[in-house]
Amino acid sequence: MRIFDPHIHMTSRTTDDYRAMYDAGVRALVEPSFWLGQPRTSPASFFDYFDALLGWEPFRAAQYGIAHHCTLALNPKEANDPRCTPVLDALPRYLVKDSVVAVGEIGYDSMTPAEDTALAAQLQLAADHGLPALVHTPHRDKLAGLHRTLDVIRESHLPPERVLLDHLNETTVKDATDSGCWAGFSIYPDTKMDEDRMIAVLRTHGTERILVNSAADWGRSDPLKTRKVGDAMLAAGFDEDDVDQVLWRNPVAFYGQSGRLQLDIAAPEPLHEGNSILRGGE
Repeated sequence: MRIFDPHIHMTSRTTDDYRAMYDAGVRALVEPSFWLGQPRTSPASFFDYFDALLGWEPFRAAQYGIAHHCTLALNPKEANDPRCTPVLDALPRYLVKDSVVAVGEIGYDSMTPAEDTALAAQLQLAADHGLPALVHTPHRDKLAGLHRTLDVIRESHLPPERVLLDHLNETTVKDATDSGCWAGFSIYPDTKMDEDRMIAVLRTHGTERILVNSAADWGRSDPLKTRKVGDAMLAAGFDEDDVDQVLWRNPVAFYGQSGRLQLDIAAPEPLHEGNSILRGGE
C-alpha cells in the first residue's frame, strides 16, 4: 500500500514518527503551514518557520525515504492578529520555491472580516502563482463556514478544481463535492472524522476527488491514520485500486497541478546547513 499524506504537520512530530510512517507505506506528504499553539508576535517568526518547511523538514523526511512538500500561507487563526498580517506582503517571495505545492492553509477559523480579507487575498496569490489552494473549513458551525468559503472562492480567479476543501465531515461533503472542489477529510483519534465514518462517506460519495489525511500535529493525533483508513477500506470491501486512488492518486493529482511534485527521492544529504539529525556520532 503506497500512501501520500496530503496534510500533516511534521514539524510537531518526531523522527520515530517518520520511521513508523515509512514502515506503514507513507512515501510522500504535504506539510501545510499553521499556527504554533500560541500567538506569534511578529512576521519574522513566520519567515523562520517557512524556511524550516523549505529546508530542514525536507532534509529530515528524506532520511526516512519520504518526499516532503509544503504549502505556505497566513493561517486563518492568525489572520485576525494585525502583528501577523504583514506576512501577506512577503508571501510572493516564498510561493516561487520549488517544494511549495499550494497556498495554504487558508480559510476560516472564526469567520471574521479579517479572515474574509486574508482568504480573498491568498486565493488571488494562488491564481497569480499558478498554484492550487488548501482551504481550512472551520471547526465550529461547519456548514455555514463552508457556504461562506464557497462564496469567496466563486468570487475569486481560482477555479474550483484547483481548491481542496479540508476538514470536511458528513454535514459538508455533499455541498463541497457539488461545488467542483476537491474534498479532504482529517482522521483523528477523538475529534474530526474516524475510520468508520470515513468508510460511510466513501460508500455514499465514491472515491473521486476525495483525499484522506492525518492532520497530525502537536495535539492528540495519529500520523498513521492514513494507513488505518486504507486497512479499513479493504476490510469494508473496497479493492486495492480504490485504496490507491484515495491514498495516492488523488493527492498526486491535486497537488500535481502545481507542476512541482517530486516523488522520486535522491540519496539524502548527510547534513543540512552543517547539522545532522544524528546525536552522539561523528
